[in-house]
Formats: sequence, C-alpha cells, structure tokens
Amino acid sequence: MKLEVKLQLLRFCLFTFNSVFLVLGLSVGGCGVWILFDGRSLLTILQSEDMRTMGAGLLFIGGAVLLVGVVGFLAAGGNRFLLLTYVGLLVVLVLGPLFVTLLLIINREKVERTLDRTVDDIIVRYGGRGLPRLDGLMDNIQKQGRCCGRMGPSDWLKNSYIQSLNLTNPRVLPCSCFSSPSLDSSSVWCSDPPNNGTLPGPGNVSHDQGCNQQLRDWLEENTLTIVGMGFGLVLIQVVQVIITIYLYRAFGKKAALKRTRSLTGSDHAHQDHAHQDHAHQDHAHQDHTHQDHALENDLTGHVFDDARTLA
Repeated sequence: MKLEVKLQLLRFCLFTFNSVFLVLGLSVGGCGVWILFDGRSLLTILQSEDMRTMGAGLLFIGGAVLLVGVVGFLAAGGNRFLLLTYVGLLVVLVLGPLFVTLLLIINREKVERTLDRTVDDIIVRYGGRGLPRLDGLMDNIQKQGRCCGRMGPSDWLKNSYIQSLNLTNPRVLPCSCFSSPSLDSSSVWCSDPPNNGTLPGPGNVSHDQGCNQQLRDWLEENTLTIVGMGFGLVLIQVVQVIITIYLYRAFGKKAALKRTRSLTGSDHAHQDHAHQDHAHQDHAHQDHTHQDHALENDLTGHVFDDARTLA
C-alpha cells in the first residue's frame, strides 16, 4: 500500500473513532448531569456521597472527553507532537471510566439500601406540605410500575396522614395506587369503596404488588447503561491509541522520505555542478591545445620562409 493512501486511511479511521468517542463521552457527561441535577429522578434525592461522587466523576469524564476529542481532531492534521499528546491523554483518561465503573459495582448494594430508605421516607412524608416534587416522583413510580408502596400497600400505614385516620388496613392510598383513581383533583388520596363520606374519593382496583422489584430493575438498567458506556469508552480509547501510533509512524516515514529526497536532490545538484566544471575544464584544455598547434604552425612557417630567403 502506498504511503499516502495509508495516511489517508488512518486519518479517516481516527476521525471516525474520535467522533464516536466524543458522542459516548458526552453521553457519559449527560448521565452525570442527570444524576446530579434532574429533579425528577430518584438518584437526585438519594442522600449518598457515593452517588454524588459518581455523578461528579461522570460529568468530569464528559468534559475531559470533549477536550481530548478536540486535540485528536487537530492531531490528525499531521502534527506529531499533538499525536503524542493525544496518546498520552487517552492513556490517562482510561482511568476515569474504570474508576467510576468500579465505584458503581462495588457500592451497588449500598446504593440499593439507600434507595430503599429514601423511598420509605417519601412514603412517610407523602402528602405533607412543601414536598410536591417528592410526591410527584412517588406517583410516577407507582403509575408507571403499576405498583403500590415499596413492599406493598401496607407500607402506606406508616404515612403520617393515614395514621391520623386511625385505619387498621390500607383502605386509603395515594390515587396513583389505583388503576382508575378518583377524578377529584383537590386531593392526592383515594379510598377503596365503599366510602362512608369521611374518606377521600373512591378509586377502583388498587395495585397489590409493591414497587421494590420495579425499583431494582430500574436501578439495574441504569447501572448497566453507565457500565456499558464506561467499557465502551475504554475499548474505543484502546483502538484510538493503536491507530494514533500507526499514524505517528506513517507521518514519520513521510518526513524521512521527504528529507531523503531533499538530500538526494542536493547531491544531484552538486554532481551536475561538478560535471559542468569538468566540461569547462575540458573546453579550456581544448582551446589551449588549439593555441599551441597554431603557434607551432606559425613557427614552422617562419622557418620555411627564412630558408627560402637564404637560398
């Protein structure tokens, strides 16, 4: 394969993988923003230092990938120093996804326990003043998961409002626990019929299953997504390092060939100059020879003339 064709192919591969690298990196950074700032996510309200550390780590990785990707695009132009810098940054950046992935895997059970405590706390304080965001979050979980409570509807007996009703069974539940809740928008509570007039509006067929399994599945799905993106980043970085090394060597060969051709051209120029000098010397020698022959002829002519005169 010709060197120029090889260079173009390697540059195309570097641009392609660098683009995928940027997309994955920005996705990882987006996960960090989601963990840290999305008010509609349970992960945002988890009182866990590990979760905040992981979110900050993902956000940092996304920013670092953006910077390294820009260096990669500039390095593909042929600057060998930038290529070496790019390889160094990729090698260092490999540690980021590995750290976050290991942190998530090691602390998974701890995150699950923190999630359980958070959901139980939301259930206890549900319907109170100043907590509409948490109430809406719990309603979304129960509506989408078609479930009620964490382990079951009986969890709602721990709620402060329901305890004030002195109920012995979970007849009053959030409307999100029912398949067909009451249309009364003035209250977040509904009750199993019959209603004696002292309880909230009726619902129809409450969910008997708790949301614990749905929460576990949701956490596992997001964990696998983050871990998959982390390993994907590491794999692409390995490929990028290999391509960049080959590209660095190819640009080195191109520079060496250019220097060789320059030196060869200089040698040819010296040889041509020497040949021209030699030709000038031969021409001067021929002129000198002609002059000597002419002088000899002149002398011979004078001798013959003198001999004729004496005779």
